[in-house]
Amino acid sequence: MKTQTLNEIDLDQSLNLEEEILALKKKLNAVILAHYYQESEIQDLADFIGDSLELSRKAASTDADVIVFAGVHFMAETAKILSPTKKVLLPDLNAGCSLAEGCPAPLFKKFIEQNPGHIVISYINCSAAVKALCDIICTSSNAVKIIEQIPPEQKIIFAPDKNLGRYIIKKTGRDMLLWDATCIVHETFSEKKIIELKLEHPDAKLIAHPECEDVILDKADFVGSTSALLKYVQENPAKEFIVATEEGIIHQMRKKAPDKQYIPAPPDSSCACNQCPYMKLNTMEKLYLCMKDQKPEIILDEETRLRALKPIQRMMEMS
Repeated sequence: MKTQTLNEIDLDQSLNLEEEILALKKKLNAVILAHYYQESEIQDLADFIGDSLELSRKAASTDADVIVFAGVHFMAETAKILSPTKKVLLPDLNAGCSLAEGCPAPLFKKFIEQNPGHIVISYINCSAAVKALCDIICTSSNAVKIIEQIPPEQKIIFAPDKNLGRYIIKKTGRDMLLWDATCIVHETFSEKKIIELKLEHPDAKLIAHPECEDVILDKADFVGSTSALLKYVQENPAKEFIVATEEGIIHQMRKKAPDKQYIPAPPDSSCACNQCPYMKLNTMEKLYLCMKDQKPEIILDEETRLRALKPIQRMMEMS
Protein backbone atom coordinates (compact mmCIF):
# COMPACT_ATOMS: atom_id res chain seq x y z
CA MET A 1 0.00 0.00 0.00
CA LYS A 2 2.99 2.29 0.56
CA THR A 3 3.32 4.65 -2.39
CA GLN A 4 6.14 6.86 -3.54
CA THR A 5 5.68 10.21 -5.23
CA LEU A 6 7.80 11.45 -8.12
CA ASN A 7 9.19 14.17 -5.85
CA GLU A 8 10.28 11.54 -3.34
CA ILE A 9 12.03 9.51 -6.03
CA ASP A 10 13.88 12.62 -7.30
CA LEU A 11 14.75 13.92 -3.82
CA ASP A 12 18.40 14.90 -3.39
CA GLN A 13 19.92 11.92 -1.61
CA SER A 14 22.56 14.13 0.03
CA LEU A 15 19.91 15.95 2.08
CA ASN A 16 20.00 15.43 5.82
CA LEU A 17 16.25 15.14 6.21
CA GLU A 18 16.21 15.57 9.97
CA GLU A 19 18.23 18.81 9.74
CA GLU A 20 16.09 20.09 6.85
CA ILE A 21 12.83 19.32 8.70
CA LEU A 22 14.01 21.05 11.86
CA ALA A 23 15.12 24.10 9.85
CA LEU A 24 11.72 24.27 8.13
CA LYS A 25 9.99 23.91 11.50
CA LYS A 26 11.80 27.01 12.74
CA LYS A 27 11.15 28.93 9.51
CA LEU A 28 7.41 28.12 9.51
CA ASN A 29 6.96 28.45 13.28
CA ALA A 30 5.55 24.93 13.09
CA VAL A 31 4.82 22.21 15.62
CA ILE A 32 5.31 18.58 14.56
CA LEU A 33 2.92 15.98 15.95
CA ALA A 34 3.53 12.24 15.68
CA HIS A 35 1.05 9.54 16.60
CA TYR A 36 2.41 6.53 18.49
CA TYR A 37 1.98 4.40 15.35
CA GLN A 38 4.40 6.44 13.22
CA GLU A 39 7.83 5.20 12.19
CA SER A 40 10.38 5.59 15.00
CA GLU A 41 12.46 8.21 13.15
CA ILE A 42 9.41 10.47 12.83
CA GLN A 43 8.52 9.95 16.50
CA ASP A 44 12.06 10.91 17.51
CA LEU A 45 11.99 14.36 15.91
CA ALA A 46 8.40 15.29 16.79
CA ASP A 47 7.58 17.98 19.34
CA PHE A 48 4.75 15.88 20.74
CA ILE A 49 4.03 12.14 20.56
CA GLY A 50 0.71 10.70 21.65
CA ASP A 51 -2.87 9.74 20.83
CA SER A 52 -4.84 11.78 18.32
CA LEU A 53 -6.96 14.04 20.54
CA GLU A 54 -4.14 14.61 23.03
CA LEU A 55 -1.90 15.77 20.16
CA SER A 56 -4.53 18.13 18.73
CA ARG A 57 -5.12 19.70 22.14
CA LYS A 58 -1.40 20.20 22.72
CA ALA A 59 -0.99 21.80 19.30
CA ALA A 60 -3.91 24.15 20.00
CA SER A 61 -2.18 25.33 23.17
CA THR A 62 1.00 26.38 21.32
CA ASP A 63 1.73 29.65 19.52
CA ALA A 64 2.69 27.75 16.35
CA ASP A 65 1.38 29.05 13.03
CA VAL A 66 1.57 25.63 11.36
CA ILE A 67 0.64 22.16 12.63
CA VAL A 68 2.33 19.25 10.84
CA PHE A 69 0.43 16.10 11.78
CA ALA A 70 2.26 12.84 11.14
CA GLY A 71 -0.81 10.68 11.55
CA VAL A 72 -3.93 10.00 9.51
CA HIS A 73 -6.54 12.22 7.88
CA PHE A 74 -9.17 12.28 10.64
CA MET A 75 -6.49 13.26 13.16
CA ALA A 76 -5.37 16.23 11.06
CA GLU A 77 -9.03 17.23 10.69
CA THR A 78 -9.41 17.16 14.48
CA ALA A 79 -6.38 19.43 14.79
CA LYS A 80 -8.02 21.86 12.34
CA ILE A 81 -11.32 21.71 14.27
CA LEU A 82 -9.49 22.77 17.44
CA SER A 83 -7.08 25.21 15.75
CA PRO A 84 -9.01 26.96 12.95
CA THR A 85 -6.51 29.81 12.55
CA LYS A 86 -3.48 27.52 12.18
CA LYS A 87 -2.43 25.90 8.91
CA VAL A 88 -2.63 22.11 9.26
CA LEU A 89 -0.47 19.92 7.02
CA LEU A 90 -0.64 16.14 6.53
CA PRO A 91 2.38 14.48 4.84
CA ASP A 92 0.20 12.13 2.75
CA LEU A 93 -3.48 12.80 2.01
CA ASN A 94 -3.95 9.07 1.35
CA ALA A 95 -3.20 8.34 5.01
CA GLY A 96 -6.74 7.37 5.93
CA CYS A 97 -8.28 5.03 8.50
CA SER A 98 -10.38 1.92 8.02
CA LEU A 99 -12.72 3.04 10.81
CA ALA A 100 -13.26 6.49 9.32
CA GLU A 101 -13.63 5.09 5.80
CA GLY A 102 -16.01 2.41 7.09
CA CYS A 103 -18.45 5.07 8.24
CA PRO A 104 -19.26 7.43 5.33
CA ALA A 105 -21.18 10.49 6.50
CA PRO A 106 -24.12 10.16 4.03
CA LEU A 107 -24.77 6.52 5.06
CA PHE A 108 -24.36 7.32 8.73
CA LYS A 109 -26.82 10.20 8.41
CA LYS A 110 -29.40 7.77 6.95
CA PHE A 111 -28.69 5.30 9.76
CA ILE A 112 -29.40 7.99 12.36
CA GLU A 113 -32.61 9.00 10.58
CA GLN A 114 -33.75 5.35 10.50
CA ASN A 115 -33.22 5.06 14.26
CA PRO A 116 -34.81 8.17 15.80
CA GLY A 117 -34.69 8.84 19.52
CA HIS A 118 -31.07 7.78 19.93
CA ILE A 119 -28.25 9.94 21.26
CA VAL A 120 -25.36 9.64 18.81
CA ILE A 121 -21.92 8.97 20.24
CA SER A 122 -18.90 8.40 18.04
CA TYR A 123 -15.36 7.31 18.67
CA ILE A 124 -12.96 10.05 17.63
CA ASN A 125 -11.70 7.80 14.78
CA CYS A 126 -14.18 9.26 12.29
CA SER A 127 -14.28 12.06 9.74
CA ALA A 128 -15.17 15.67 10.55
CA ALA A 129 -18.39 15.17 8.56
CA VAL A 130 -19.39 12.27 10.86
CA LYS A 131 -18.40 14.22 13.97
CA ALA A 132 -20.74 16.97 12.77
CA LEU A 133 -23.64 14.47 12.92
CA CYS A 134 -22.92 13.42 16.51
CA ASP A 135 -23.99 14.55 19.96
CA ILE A 136 -20.85 13.44 21.76
CA ILE A 137 -17.37 12.27 20.71
CA CYS A 138 -15.33 9.88 22.86
CA THR A 139 -11.86 8.36 22.91
CA SER A 140 -10.83 4.84 23.84
CA SER A 141 -9.67 6.13 27.23
CA ASN A 142 -12.86 8.00 28.21
CA ALA A 143 -15.56 6.03 26.32
CA VAL A 144 -16.74 4.05 29.36
CA LYS A 145 -16.86 7.21 31.50
CA ILE A 146 -18.91 9.02 28.83
CA ILE A 147 -21.43 6.19 28.39
CA GLU A 148 -21.90 5.83 32.15
CA GLN A 149 -23.11 9.45 32.27
CA ILE A 150 -25.92 8.85 29.75
CA PRO A 151 -29.31 8.29 31.48
CA PRO A 152 -30.16 4.57 31.47
CA GLU A 153 -33.44 5.09 29.62
CA GLN A 154 -31.71 6.98 26.78
CA LYS A 155 -31.12 4.88 23.66
CA ILE A 156 -27.61 5.14 22.17
CA ILE A 157 -26.10 4.83 18.70
CA PHE A 158 -22.36 4.13 18.90
CA ALA A 159 -20.05 4.42 15.88
CA PRO A 160 -17.92 3.51 14.08
CA ASP A 161 -15.98 0.76 15.90
CA LYS A 162 -18.14 -2.26 16.76
CA ASN A 163 -15.30 -3.90 18.74
CA LEU A 164 -14.89 -0.86 20.98
CA GLY A 165 -18.69 -0.69 21.21
CA ARG A 166 -18.91 -4.30 22.39
CA TYR A 167 -16.17 -3.66 24.96
CA ILE A 168 -18.12 -0.65 26.31
CA ILE A 169 -21.32 -2.73 26.48
CA LYS A 170 -19.49 -5.36 28.55
CA LYS A 171 -18.01 -2.73 30.87
CA THR A 172 -21.19 -0.69 31.38
CA GLY A 173 -24.03 -3.15 30.79
CA ARG A 174 -25.63 -0.64 28.44
CA ASP A 175 -27.44 -1.75 25.30
CA MET A 176 -26.20 0.23 22.30
CA LEU A 177 -26.95 0.18 18.59
CA LEU A 178 -23.56 -0.34 16.93
CA TRP A 179 -22.34 0.79 13.53
CA ASP A 180 -20.51 -2.04 11.77
CA ALA A 181 -16.88 -1.01 11.23
CA THR A 182 -13.53 -2.24 12.55
CA CYS A 183 -9.86 -1.33 12.57
CA ILE A 184 -7.99 -3.42 10.00
CA VAL A 185 -4.99 -3.76 12.34
CA HIS A 186 -6.77 -4.67 15.56
CA GLU A 187 -9.04 -7.26 13.96
CA THR A 188 -6.15 -9.26 12.48
CA PHE A 189 -4.62 -10.57 15.70
CA SER A 190 -4.69 -14.35 15.86
CA GLU A 191 -6.13 -15.93 19.01
CA LYS A 192 -4.30 -19.20 18.25
CA LYS A 193 -0.94 -17.49 17.81
CA ILE A 194 -1.37 -15.38 20.93
CA ILE A 195 -2.15 -18.53 22.97
CA GLU A 196 1.03 -20.07 21.55
CA LEU A 197 2.98 -16.97 22.56
CA LYS A 198 1.53 -17.14 26.08
CA LEU A 199 2.71 -20.76 26.36
CA GLU A 200 6.19 -19.73 25.19
CA HIS A 201 6.23 -16.75 27.57
CA PRO A 202 4.14 -17.83 30.58
CA ASP A 203 5.11 -14.78 32.67
CA ALA A 204 4.31 -12.26 29.93
CA LYS A 205 1.34 -9.92 30.35
CA LEU A 206 -1.00 -9.70 27.36
CA ILE A 207 -2.01 -6.06 26.91
CA ALA A 208 -4.57 -5.03 24.30
CA HIS A 209 -6.31 -2.03 22.81
CA PRO A 210 -10.14 -2.14 23.06
CA GLU A 211 -10.38 -2.02 19.26
CA CYS A 212 -9.35 -5.71 19.32
CA GLU A 213 -11.93 -8.47 18.98
CA ASP A 214 -13.59 -10.06 22.04
CA VAL A 215 -11.52 -13.26 21.86
CA ILE A 216 -8.35 -11.20 22.38
CA LEU A 217 -9.77 -8.83 25.00
CA ASP A 218 -11.11 -11.76 27.04
CA LYS A 219 -7.59 -13.15 27.37
CA ALA A 220 -5.86 -9.83 28.07
CA ASP A 221 -4.32 -8.99 31.43
CA PHE A 222 -4.94 -5.31 30.71
CA VAL A 223 -7.10 -3.45 28.18
CA GLY A 224 -6.60 0.24 27.54
CA SER A 225 -5.94 3.09 25.14
CA THR A 226 -2.51 3.43 23.55
CA SER A 227 -1.43 5.91 26.23
CA ALA A 228 -2.80 3.63 28.96
CA LEU A 229 -0.83 0.66 27.55
CA LEU A 230 2.35 2.76 27.58
CA LYS A 231 1.72 3.75 31.21
CA TYR A 232 0.93 0.16 32.20
CA VAL A 233 4.25 -1.28 30.98
CA GLN A 234 6.13 1.39 32.93
CA GLU A 235 4.26 0.75 36.18
CA ASN A 236 3.72 -3.02 36.10
CA PRO A 237 6.56 -5.11 37.57
CA ALA A 238 6.34 -7.74 34.81
CA LYS A 239 9.37 -8.01 32.55
CA GLU A 240 7.62 -9.33 29.39
CA PHE A 241 4.59 -7.99 27.54
CA ILE A 242 2.69 -9.28 24.52
CA VAL A 243 1.42 -6.11 22.84
CA ALA A 244 -1.88 -6.39 20.93
CA THR A 245 -2.00 -3.07 19.16
CA GLU A 246 -0.13 -1.41 16.29
CA GLU A 247 3.53 -2.17 16.86
CA GLY A 248 4.64 1.46 16.49
CA ILE A 249 3.93 2.00 20.20
CA ILE A 250 6.69 -0.46 21.10
CA HIS A 251 9.29 2.19 20.18
CA GLN A 252 8.00 4.40 23.01
CA MET A 253 7.71 1.43 25.37
CA ARG A 254 11.36 0.60 24.82
CA LYS A 255 12.32 4.22 25.46
CA LYS A 256 10.22 4.53 28.63
CA ALA A 257 10.98 1.08 30.08
CA PRO A 258 14.08 -0.24 28.30
CA ASP A 259 14.72 -3.09 30.74
CA LYS A 260 11.65 -5.02 29.59
CA GLN A 261 10.83 -7.23 26.59
CA TYR A 262 7.98 -6.38 24.20
CA ILE A 263 6.54 -9.00 21.88
CA PRO A 264 4.24 -7.76 19.07
CA ALA A 265 1.01 -9.77 18.96
CA PRO A 266 1.05 -11.73 15.71
CA PRO A 267 -1.61 -11.58 13.01
CA ASP A 268 -3.17 -14.70 11.51
CA SER A 269 -0.69 -14.72 8.61
CA SER A 270 2.94 -14.03 7.82
CA CYS A 271 2.20 -10.45 6.73
CA ALA A 272 3.09 -7.32 8.71
CA CYS A 273 -0.60 -6.79 9.43
CA ASN A 274 0.13 -5.49 12.91
CA GLN A 275 1.45 -2.37 11.16
CA CYS A 276 -1.14 0.20 10.08
CA PRO A 277 -0.64 0.65 6.31
CA TYR A 278 -2.20 4.12 6.50
CA MET A 279 0.11 5.35 9.27
CA LYS A 280 3.12 3.96 7.44
CA LEU A 281 2.31 6.07 4.35
CA ASN A 282 3.95 8.97 6.19
CA THR A 283 7.71 8.98 5.67
CA MET A 284 10.55 11.35 6.48
CA GLU A 285 10.66 12.31 2.80
CA LYS A 286 6.97 13.19 2.72
CA LEU A 287 7.25 15.04 6.01
CA TYR A 288 10.05 17.17 4.54
CA LEU A 289 8.19 17.81 1.27
CA CYS A 290 4.92 18.77 2.92
CA MET A 291 6.73 21.35 5.05
CA LYS A 292 8.80 22.60 2.12
CA ASP A 293 5.74 22.99 -0.15
CA GLN A 294 3.25 23.71 2.70
CA LYS A 295 0.85 21.12 1.30
CA PRO A 296 -1.23 18.95 1.44
CA GLU A 297 -3.22 21.29 3.67
CA ILE A 298 -6.36 20.29 5.58
CA ILE A 299 -9.25 22.61 4.74
CA LEU A 300 -12.65 22.45 6.46
CA ASP A 301 -15.67 24.60 5.73
CA GLU A 302 -16.59 26.63 8.80
CA GLU A 303 -20.09 25.20 9.17
CA THR A 304 -18.79 21.62 9.34
CA ARG A 305 -15.97 22.64 11.65
CA LEU A 306 -18.30 24.32 14.14
CA ARG A 307 -20.78 21.43 14.07
CA ALA A 308 -17.92 18.95 14.61
CA LEU A 309 -16.50 21.07 17.44
CA LYS A 310 -19.68 20.87 19.56
CA PRO A 311 -19.58 17.11 20.30
CA ILE A 312 -15.85 17.37 21.09
CA GLN A 313 -16.56 20.18 23.56
CA ARG A 314 -19.35 18.09 25.08
CA MET A 315 -16.90 15.23 25.57
CA MET A 316 -14.40 17.53 27.27
CA GLU A 317 -17.10 18.77 29.64
CA MET A 318 -18.09 15.20 30.53
CA SER A 319 -14.55 13.86 30.94
